[in-house]
Amino acid sequence: MSTTSHPAHRSPISTTRHGVIHNWSRTLIPTSKDAPSDAESPSHKLLSRAGFIRRVTAGVYDYLPLAWRTLNKISAIVREEMDAAGGSELFMPVIVPMEFYEGNNLYKGTGRHEAYGDLLFKLSDRKDMKVALGPTHEETITELVKGSVSSYKALPLNLYQIQTKFRDEARPRAGLLRCREFIMKDAYSFHLKVEGPGGLNDAYDAMYRAYTNIFTRCGLDFTPVEAESGPIGGSASHEFMVNCESGEDTVLTCPASGYAANVEKCDIGPRPAPSKGYFAGDPSGPLEEVHTPGCPGIEDVCAFMKVKAANMLKTVVFKVDSSPEDLKKFGEEWVIAVVRGDHDVNEGKVKQVAQCAVKLADPAEARAKGFEIGFVSPRAAVGKKGVLVIVDRDAAVSFDEAKGKPMFWVTGGDKKDHHVKHFNWQRDLGKDPLGAKAVGEPAAGLRGTDDYLTVADVRNALEGDPSPKVPGSKLVAKRGIEVGHIFKLGTKYSDAMDFRILNEKQERQSVIMGCYGIGVSRTMAACVEMSHDENGIKWPLPIAPYHVIITPMSADPASAAMKAACELSGALSRAGFDVLVDDRDERPGVKFKDADLIGIPIRLTIGDKALAENSVEFKLRADTTSKGELVKMDAVVSKCLSAAGA
Repeated sequence: MSTTSHPAHRSPISTTRHGVIHNWSRTLIPTSKDAPSDAESPSHKLLSRAGFIRRVTAGVYDYLPLAWRTLNKISAIVREEMDAAGGSELFMPVIVPMEFYEGNNLYKGTGRHEAYGDLLFKLSDRKDMKVALGPTHEETITELVKGSVSSYKALPLNLYQIQTKFRDEARPRAGLLRCREFIMKDAYSFHLKVEGPGGLNDAYDAMYRAYTNIFTRCGLDFTPVEAESGPIGGSASHEFMVNCESGEDTVLTCPASGYAANVEKCDIGPRPAPSKGYFAGDPSGPLEEVHTPGCPGIEDVCAFMKVKAANMLKTVVFKVDSSPEDLKKFGEEWVIAVVRGDHDVNEGKVKQVAQCAVKLADPAEARAKGFEIGFVSPRAAVGKKGVLVIVDRDAAVSFDEAKGKPMFWVTGGDKKDHHVKHFNWQRDLGKDPLGAKAVGEPAAGLRGTDDYLTVADVRNALEGDPSPKVPGSKLVAKRGIEVGHIFKLGTKYSDAMDFRILNEKQERQSVIMGCYGIGVSRTMAACVEMSHDENGIKWPLPIAPYHVIITPMSADPASAAMKAACELSGALSRAGFDVLVDDRDERPGVKFKDADLIGIPIRLTIGDKALAENSVEFKLRADTTSKGELVKMDAVVSKCLSAAGA
């Protein structure tokens, strides 16, 4: 998808307004040599040391003046692009009713409190009414538009806000990257059709372009990736990931096509079937039960039995999460997914193959059915009705072609503290599995047959896996931090909240929705993760708290250096630059270290030697190889404008 040339490529320096001029001594910038003891990520350390944030309690932070200036600049870019894409800004309450109060309970129909679980911030008011602090506002905005729009003529509609959100994280970490209170832009669009002008796809594409513009204008190195919708729901979604080595998410890309997806969504290209066929091959030995006390995980079993994880079969039990009608239609109540021990089951792919919603089985309920959680093997499905077994392609082999001998498998023993070795698919499943269907798409034709076993792609993709887009190309992994996410919600929330309006035929129709989020405070932290060095932050100029820092070597107001600083700051302000003058009575070394730490993009140093030549020393924070250059006073503004791309 292409981006527009305007306003994504506009100069970050405004020529229509004066920039601000602040003196360091008259604002709050409490820099420090040491990071907080709990700080681990670069952004947490540097934002704390540079006086941008201060911890109030776990996962909750003060935003100090430098941070607030950066957050406002990010927000301004977001507003400009959202408005340009047809959005209208509003502001909704943080508090969301969870019980009926004056006829309202926004979570009753959608089940948000169940989907979010303990992540939802819950509290009670003085009347003991249960409320939540909104993590996002799908229910609130749906109720608002439902009460305000009754005809198709009012659609499409795109509404957004920038607001504080809440998630009750059990273990907040990494400063602003995973906290309990954060600033977010959330937008919601409303439509009566998917295709064509005014449809959901049209709005989704506009938001994709707007997000591309936003993160480009912020100066970020980012990648849009295909993603799972998660607890928000919906039919399609993209994440916008800031590329950095310290990122908490893995992004897989195809170098040949540009395809990119997170591990939850990434498809795997065709993998060759075993030469002998799936499940075919003799056992590696007689089935042998091994007592494995105190081995709750794969790594523990591998260490105890001295086997590799690639020789383990990991069996995950899911419960079909569907209506009684779906259960009657499909027949299965349980889905067992089997992958190699060094791989992870992908729940989204399991849902796709099973053709129904699933959720991880409750351990007590599963044990009552005969699945000993933690020690389940594929054999647990034998003799049980209503069980579908899905085996990943890499696990559905009985012959080790690399070694030219039977595949050695270890799996659960289907009773506590026991495993078995020499498992063989053909021998141990109790019925002949050789006719099992091998599918790459949902198991078409599986329903209504006697088949209980299928082979499919149900594991997370890994670096080196075949690309799903270009034959012969391999997936490449890189790290990233999610800063934006867009979803096609469909009718999930409108159906749950009975939001229907009259269409052109005067028939009541469910409203189709989209939802689009940007972590504003998270974007600030992700930028630091992306752009810093051992000396401090390196802000991109568009979102830097100040564009220029002027460092006079003398703090005496009557000195030539301070007088030059005043004149120069005024000229830069008139040109649209935001300027910070370091007027502190500190040693030059302290000022230079602090300037590097807070990361202002352009540093102008005014000392006696430079003044003697009617010049200042010009240096870019991003340039770590040179000591700077002398620039004549009357050329400083044009030099700064050139550096800013204005």
